[in-house]
Amino acid sequence: MKINLYKLKGRFKGLLFIIALAIIVALFFYNYRIVSQLRAESRQVLLFYAQLYASAASAESSSSLNFIFDQIILRTNFPIVLADPDGNPNAWKGIDVDPDDRSEKAVARVKDMVKVMKKEADPIPLKYEEYVIGYLYYGDSKLIRQLQLLPYVGIVGVTLFVLVGFLGFRSIQRSEQQFIWVGLSKETAHQIGTPLSSIMGWVEILKDKLKDEAAQKTLAEMEKDVERLNKVTARFSQIGSSAALKETQLNSVIDDVVKYFRQRLPQWGKKVDIVHNFDAEIKVPLNRELFEWVLENLVKNALDAIEKDAGRIEINMGEMRNGRHRVYIDISDNGRGIESANKKNIFKPGFSTKKRGWGLGLSLATRIVEDYHGGKLFVKETRLSRGTTFRILL
Repeated sequence: MKINLYKLKGRFKGLLFIIALAIIVALFFYNYRIVSQLRAESRQVLLFYAQLYASAASAESSSSLNFIFDQIILRTNFPIVLADPDGNPNAWKGIDVDPDDRSEKAVARVKDMVKVMKKEADPIPLKYEEYVIGYLYYGDSKLIRQLQLLPYVGIVGVTLFVLVGFLGFRSIQRSEQQFIWVGLSKETAHQIGTPLSSIMGWVEILKDKLKDEAAQKTLAEMEKDVERLNKVTARFSQIGSSAALKETQLNSVIDDVVKYFRQRLPQWGKKVDIVHNFDAEIKVPLNRELFEWVLENLVKNALDAIEKDAGRIEINMGEMRNGRHRVYIDISDNGRGIESANKKNIFKPGFSTKKRGWGLGLSLATRIVEDYHGGKLFVKETRLSRGTTFRILL
């Protein structure tokens, strides 16, 4: 069920993308339709002007001809070039060439623009009877050019809207999740604290009442378990609060975690060797209780991943000479590995591939390492049926 929730979340993202794509495609088609209609109307207007110009060309006086071109055609908002039958420009407007500049350089630039205009729209011939007396080349008006940019503006707008919506949704979701986990952690610590105090009192009473050696050994083990529960309670109570960091020997922290698991390996029913290698004694600022929790989570996950009769968990620690982080801890196992489809989800709250469990271990471990210690936790390497290596950088 937990995995299905992530699938549904992925489908929601896909649906959001499809909706955005549909809006963009619809905007493109609508814009294309409007631009096509405006271009058709522009050509009809210019055809009318061309016919008017051609009819004026038959007049004995050139004043009518000049009036039509100067006062009507050139006052339109289209880029226009009037050329002779051979394609040599005689007059122009609406292009980046001064209409009064008749230099060879200016004429050459206009000829280049005429070639572009000819590709975009067929020129309108200016005829007198059966004779072509010139051509009217034209391009898109400023309004059409602005409309052509509309889909791209729409794409940017829709993209920004989807991005802001997604980031906002993600931020709210994270805040809610953190609030839930913090509240759950503190409430758990509070609920466990009361019966633990009572159990500790009962253990002390039994110590005084039962004097035989076997009972004393049993009570000593019970006391250790109670202390362990007290430590777990203290960890839960610190979630959501600012963690005090102290310079701590990292070696001793790892030693304590390894010792704890070695004592309990028989309960797992597996033959697993836990080994650790240190380059040197290293001190780092740590909240010992919380960081032990991280290591225990990673070692426990490694134990759960080992399905062979003989397993091996190796903890390596050393110093790095480059980068912002200077200390690394690698926890490696020879277990089943992580499927590529699950690699991006394993650190998310609630995700788990186990039949039992809440899927909070790696999520809390990540938060402790990154938020409280300014470090980084990630999967360094994983191979199916070969094992996985988690790396902590501090």
